This record gives sequence, structure tokens and C-alpha cells, in this order.
Amino acid sequence: MKRVFLMVLDSVGIGEMPDAAQYGDAGSNTLAAASKSPYFSMPHMQELGLFNIDGVTCRPAVEHPSAAFARMTELSKGKDTTIGHWEIAGIASPKPLPTYPNGFPQDLLAEFSRRVGRKVLCNRPYSGTEVIKDYGKEHVETGALIVYTSADSVFQIAAHEAVVPVEELYRDCRIARELLTGEHSVGRVIARPFTGEYPNYVRTKNRHDFSLLPPGTTMLDQLSENGFDVIAIGKIYDIFAGRGITKAIRTGGNDEGIARAIEWTKRDFQGLCFINLVDFDMLYGHRNDVEGYAKGLTTVDRAIPEILAGLRDGDLLMITADHGCDPSTPSTDHSREYTPWIIAGPNVKAGTNLGTLPTFADIGATILDFFGVPQKITGTSQLGNIITKSF
Repeated sequence: MKRVFLMVLDSVGIGEMPDAAQYGDAGSNTLAAASKSPYFSMPHMQELGLFNIDGVTCRPAVEHPSAAFARMTELSKGKDTTIGHWEIAGIASPKPLPTYPNGFPQDLLAEFSRRVGRKVLCNRPYSGTEVIKDYGKEHVETGALIVYTSADSVFQIAAHEAVVPVEELYRDCRIARELLTGEHSVGRVIARPFTGEYPNYVRTKNRHDFSLLPPGTTMLDQLSENGFDVIAIGKIYDIFAGRGITKAIRTGGNDEGIARAIEWTKRDFQGLCFINLVDFDMLYGHRNDVEGYAKGLTTVDRAIPEILAGLRDGDLLMITADHGCDPSTPSTDHSREYTPWIIAGPNVKAGTNLGTLPTFADIGATILDFFGVPQKITGTSQLGNIITKSF
């Protein structure tokens, strides 16, 4: 029985890519920013080799890392969750998904408003916490939906749960998803419900993403088509619009995601357990919360020994990220950064430095190779470089 646990630390970038300035991200380094906090402590990831990765200098490298590791380059043109995860799973995106720095076209919003039966407020790039502070009162008084975006390819709809029931908000998001096609094929339509009284509105955990279907074959498709389990923990199901996934477990945040991952190390299955830990991005990166980011990384690090203890002979644990979101820069948006790839397990060649790899898709290619599935995706398998024997 062979298992891979692939954990995405959402937005934990490790330094600017050469083209970062083109994205407005010169100087971004998410991991380094978090490491400056007194709450930052990652001794277990340090032992695995996190600080031995090319260009990672915010903590000392260790002489004998216990894992294999690499610095991953994003081949796709973008820096968002959808494109990052798609590339991990084997799809490189040659052009970025559409963004709307000036808001969405009025004819599109007019049709959306007609179909949902409600007017629209805002229609600008906005912080998710600030938009409900600034528009929440008018929304509650009028019932109009708060529609906003960000630097990412997203169409976000915020509504008070007492004004627009959650299921109605989800229906409205599905309508938006149907409309957002062709040149307006945004990566995600996101339901952003909130509760509370003015001015103290708070977002709830009933967020739901309605993603664009991947435009080609992914690692998930290939695994499930060949009879392997693909277990999605956290927002993985949403990112891939459910495609290629055999079991989905939704979570309320990092703590629950870590707990579910540990649970699955104790279960029998044959295939991939794909985990996304979203709090780094949603709670800390986008809110420029350096201390929260550092605490989150420390929490993950403390769980590493228990996750490793659950690995069986032949299992692999892979830890990576999908983009950056430096909490120390003026921007509250994602940043164009390299990402880490840590590969650990009983049969991994400890201390192997794969250097700087050209695409996140090498992760998906390596996983397919591990399971003996002929590759139909972008990327090059690194399996022969990282494990000591075949199974």
C-alpha cells in the first residue's frame, strides 16, 4: 500500500522570483518576513532541510538534513491559488487568469443583478474585512450584494447571513460562475458570508469557492482514473471544482486541516492525501499579520513529528506552497515567489538538494511516477533522485 501526503502551506513563498517586479512584488519574501517575528520557531522543518533550500537564508542550514528538498519556480503566468495548485497538479498556464483592477464590466454586473434579483454594491478591488466594514451597513439596509475583487482572479460576493441565507448566497455564486466564461473566466467565484452588527461585522467559516474547471488533465484526474484514492482536505476540492477527487473533507482552518492529515496517516488507503492549509493566506498574509503568520508556521512545525511518525514504509510526505503573500509589504495581495518542496519519508535520500526546479509541475510528475501511472501532464519526475528503492 503506497501513500503520498501532499501538504500545501498556502502562500508560504520563500523569496522573489526573477520576474517579481513585473507583478509589483520586488523584494517579497514571505518566509523571511515571518521569521523576523519572535513567535517564529521551525526546528523540525529546519531539520528536514527547509533552510538548506537555494536562497533561503533566514535561518541556518543544517549539516545533515533528513529530507530531500528543492526550490520551485512557477512556470505559469500568475501568482494566485488556482494557477499555483493547477501547476502543482501538472497544468502550466501560459497566460494569467483575468483580473479587474477597475471592477467588473457594467453589462456583466447588470445581467448578474437581473438573474439574482438583487442590486450590487462596491465593484472594486477591496480587502475582505474592510469591504464589509465600509459596505455592510448599506447591504443590510438594502439587501444589495457586495461584489468585489482583488489583485487575484476572483469575483467575491459578501452578504450578511441574516439578509441573504447561505444557500441563497451559494446559488448567487453559481449564477456568477455560469456568467463568468470566455474572456471573463475568473479563477474563482467566492461566497463571503458574514454576521454581526454594524460596525462589528465578522466573516464566518461558511466561505465557499466556485472554481473554474482545470483546462486540461491533472495529476488528480490520472490518479483517480487509475483506481487510486485522491483524498482532498481543506479547499482542495474547491480549487479543482471537485474533478479527480474521490473523497473530500472540508475544514475550518489550519488546526483542523492538520488534525485531519494526522488522522489519515493512521488510515489505510492507496493514493494521494492532498491537504491545503489556508490560514496563512486568508488570515495572515492578506491581513499583513506578521505575528499571526509566524505563529501559524510554528504550529505546523510542531505537528511535523506526529505526521512523520504516521508514515509507513514506502510513504512520502511532501510539503510545498502555491505562491507567496508577504505579510510585511504594503500590499495585501499575493506575491510572485519561489516555493519550497520538502520530500520526507522512510525511503527518501536524506540531504538530496534538487536545486532550483523549473516548474511546480515536477511535484505532480513525481507523484504519478511513484504510483506507476504514465504521465500525461507537464513536469519532470524527480523520483529517481529522491528515493532509495522502488515499491
